[in-house]
Amino acid sequence: MDSTPSTPGKFKMEKGSYFHRSRWHTSLAKLTFWSFVFLGIMFIFFFRTPSIPSPSSLPAADPSRRSLRTYNNGGVAWEKRVRSSARIRSPNGVSVLVTGAAGFVGTHVSAALKRRGDGVLGLDNFNNYYDPSLKRARQALLERTGVFIVEGDINDVELVKKLFKIVTFTHVIHLAAQAGVRYAMENPGSYVHSNIAGFVNLLEVCKSINPQPAIVWASSSSVYGLNTKVPFSERDRTDQPASLYAATKKAGEEIAHTYNHIYGLSLTGLRFFTVYGPWGRPDMAYFFFTRDILKGKSIPIFEAANHGTVARDFTYIDDIVRGCLGALDTVEKSTGSGGKKTGPAQLRVFNLGNTSPVPVSELVNILERLLKVKAERNIMKLPRNGDVQFTHANISYAQTEFGYKPKTDLQSGLKKFVQWYINYYSDGKKANQ
Repeated sequence: MDSTPSTPGKFKMEKGSYFHRSRWHTSLAKLTFWSFVFLGIMFIFFFRTPSIPSPSSLPAADPSRRSLRTYNNGGVAWEKRVRSSARIRSPNGVSVLVTGAAGFVGTHVSAALKRRGDGVLGLDNFNNYYDPSLKRARQALLERTGVFIVEGDINDVELVKKLFKIVTFTHVIHLAAQAGVRYAMENPGSYVHSNIAGFVNLLEVCKSINPQPAIVWASSSSVYGLNTKVPFSERDRTDQPASLYAATKKAGEEIAHTYNHIYGLSLTGLRFFTVYGPWGRPDMAYFFFTRDILKGKSIPIFEAANHGTVARDFTYIDDIVRGCLGALDTVEKSTGSGGKKTGPAQLRVFNLGNTSPVPVSELVNILERLLKVKAERNIMKLPRNGDVQFTHANISYAQTEFGYKPKTDLQSGLKKFVQWYINYYSDGKKANQ
């Protein structure tokens, strides 16, 4: 992998001076970072409880906000649905457990796997980080394609074990996570609970399964943190996270290395770059910009110091799905048996981006043209809440390994998103939620 972008980008910055620091400073930075991560884990597990609302504090009529303890999984009919959903229907198909299946990426990946004849079973806790009704709508969409989503939490070890007893999964696509950079300042415990503890719980189950499944999981472009060298390469330093979310994803990559090294699990991490498209997440800028422009509300446009441009490597959901399937199709088998490693196992990390960063101001320009509405812009300084000035993916490694090549530019992708948005919220009711 070289540092030259496989597709020329529009946004460039020079290398930062920190690349010339001494090894002593680099080691100290790493030590400090991991000390904070693991002290945080100890704090969460020993002094706090997970930030999940109790059943008594929630409306009884709203099943989307139930806690982990109230899930009703079991019985003959339930097991029949699990087996049916996970049944392989093509000669060369595989059986895949998709965690976070009611999420944005999870829904699209699950549908794509099912379309090609793979067995697919979803797992999702339908939390209320954003509007659960959107997750329920995605669930209904998947059910029409034959994908059943088990309602449960990846921290429920007994449930995960039960699923593996019912179905011999050959692969796991682990997409369940607490997303969002800014929300980490409000609810940090949820990130450790989902992104670290949840990942460990899943790996603990997978290491003991015989045969062990191969695992593809979602890391994040956020791991590049304060890195100023562009485009971001998988070989670049990732020890300067700008948010707790980024820190938990970086911790996940180190945890993956550990389970690969000790137990022989085949693990492939995918660093997604600003995914957008139909059925997306309402907390993402392109989504709430669309909502607020249509409502006549002002939208925040961030700029860096000295009026610097804020840009993102926006990547359309269909391109991300192709990357996920490409990674899945090129994984090697895990090498552990009975919780013990019997030989070297595959360990990979890939960037999945578009390689063409676009200024956020241009994103708004495109939305104005598609919506035929002029946006009221509120120019603001980039806050110190975990956001970074730019992202830019070098995708050479993914291109070489499985032919990853994004096909959708921002104008075309946003056109599809806007069409979906207007159709989904056309009744005027959902838009007010």
